[in-house]
Amino acid sequence: MKKSIQIGASDFKELIEGNHYFVDKSLLIKEFLENGAKIILTSRPRRFGKTLNLSMLKYFFDIRTKEETKELFNGLKIENEKGLMKLQGEYPVIFLTFKNQKYLTYEDFKEGIKLLLSNLYKDHEYLLHSDKLSEFDKKDFKEIVSRSASIALLSEGISNLMRYINKHYEKKVMLFIDEYDVPIQEGYIRGYYDEMMSLIRNLLTSALKDNIYLEKSMITGILRVAKESIFSGLNNLEVNTILGYDFNDKFGFIEDEIEQLLKYYNAEGDLGNIRDWYNGYIFGGKIIYNPWSVLNYLKKRKEGFIPYWINSSSNDLIKGLLIKGDNNIKIELEELIEGNSINKVIDDSIVMAEVEDSNENIWSFLTLSGYLKPVTMENIRGKLHCELKIPNEEVHIFYENLIQRWFQESMTNQRYELMLSALINGDIEIFQGLFKEFVLNNLSYFDLSGKEPERVYHAFVLGMLVSLSEDYEVKSNKESGYGRYDVMIIPKDTSKLGIIIEFKKIDYFLNYTIEEATNAALKQIEDKKYEAELLERGISNLIKLAIVFKGKEIRVTEAKSS
Repeated sequence: MKKSIQIGASDFKELIEGNHYFVDKSLLIKEFLENGAKIILTSRPRRFGKTLNLSMLKYFFDIRTKEETKELFNGLKIENEKGLMKLQGEYPVIFLTFKNQKYLTYEDFKEGIKLLLSNLYKDHEYLLHSDKLSEFDKKDFKEIVSRSASIALLSEGISNLMRYINKHYEKKVMLFIDEYDVPIQEGYIRGYYDEMMSLIRNLLTSALKDNIYLEKSMITGILRVAKESIFSGLNNLEVNTILGYDFNDKFGFIEDEIEQLLKYYNAEGDLGNIRDWYNGYIFGGKIIYNPWSVLNYLKKRKEGFIPYWINSSSNDLIKGLLIKGDNNIKIELEELIEGNSINKVIDDSIVMAEVEDSNENIWSFLTLSGYLKPVTMENIRGKLHCELKIPNEEVHIFYENLIQRWFQESMTNQRYELMLSALINGDIEIFQGLFKEFVLNNLSYFDLSGKEPERVYHAFVLGMLVSLSEDYEVKSNKESGYGRYDVMIIPKDTSKLGIIIEFKKIDYFLNYTIEEATNAALKQIEDKKYEAELLERGISNLIKLAIVFKGKEIRVTEAKSS
């Protein structure tokens, strides 16, 4: 039996030499070499093995460690590719990762880049002893190492290092860049996006665009972000997102790999639950399991099935996008929470600065980041139309927790639970008071000035979907605006109270009174015989409510028993 599973392994050499379990992705090397593009940008969700895979590429090609790393590939699939094994240890390599470049300010970020490049240059300190570098080269080299370089020299840091290495070895360089978009997201969240983009753009463009010292490059990140102009004008760039078919089985675990893994650790009986919790991602038509969550589960089986991937990051950007989303976002989030799908046009070239500008951008961001999966895809006149669903139970829990957070921020959780308890127990007077508090807090929270209570409708329904799901089925017709918005709360225990709610909004420019709207809502419940579904299910104990909004005035009225 091999040693225990190593969680979060990002160093290929350490993983192999430690005799840890390795899901063999070595044919990534073959696909990388056979791909005709000189620069390959491969985006995948976080924790899907991007760093480990780039580390494997580094150890395969690195000329400095040829003899000591050759044995790392013994018994792996790439060993059978004899023609490709001749390239093992034949290239100088630069490997750097931006995954830790998370800073509160631009000044801190700039210092972080100086430190990142200083450490990168120290790894190639042998160049200071090379007789092929000029004294001018060595002077600039030392300025990078000492972190005293100007912005201009810093911006050429990767490009210059490639030139130095090329001079020394007289060979072109393999360049591997990991998590290039971490600074982009961080700069966006922290408010120094524009300054950060200028530095990152200069640093990467100088290394990649028309660089005669570059043999081949792979870049990884979560997003493509091609429109950021970082990669604009590159002559030989190929982009592979989760929507594409290249490298679609090289990041994350496929079904065969999961079956072998579970068999090795005598956990075949867990396959069904693992599918429910950690499966469901679709990369280029292939079903993919979340490697981070599967490995965590196998290592901590006694703890049961819990959300490992979701809990491995703060998810601040995702939460912010959904919380601030408009009414349509709330409606469609209801559909997803209920296990249904939504149909959206997905753009895999997101501009980070514009991610909040449209719902299409938000859904695209969620899909490319792994929070939704494209069940079907169809290219219609150049636009990719996708049917989207929540991939698995782990991510479903994330959305439920997000909804609970809304209410904790707009109303204490205790008072929200009291409001729902009053509702399902028929204490309408108490419910009305607490519901008014909930609405007013949410109108303020969403900065709607009372003019668009639809968001409150959907926030309320989302909360019920999450909070009442164990004992009740919550159904809604999801229509809103000038007409109705029906909600039905169906108890799983038929002896409990069933509830029908009809929402009415009176626009501020109309002359309808609260009383008229209330009567119309209650009449609609009767005329359309909404109670029929409850009666068919054997639920005879029920109440009918009209909830009417006019500006910030709210009234909750129960229909009188007939």
